[in-house]
Amino acid sequence: MASSGGIGALNAARVADMEAMSVDQLRSLKEQTDLEINLQDSHKKIRTDSTRLDIASTALHDLFLRHQRIYLPPLLFLSMSVSSSSLILLMHVPG
Repeated sequence: MASSGGIGALNAARVADMEAMSVDQLRSLKEQTDLEINLQDSHKKIRTDSTRLDIASTALHDLFLRHQRIYLPPLLFLSMSVSSSSLILLMHVPG
């Protein structure tokens, strides 16, 4: 790990390099840095969304495993397996 003096010297060297650059080179450097920052932000958002998707997927899988057998009154059992994300509508008409 670099000491604070080492980091300061490194930053001073970067500033010296930037002072020697032309305006076009500085603009190009700024554009490249902005792109890198945007990519880092996008990557962070994708990781967060991926984690949320994994959690939701696991929860749905667990929910389907727990509800494969649904009790419907009066004493009617329905065994089912859901293999797609289609909507299932169950209606009980008292009779």
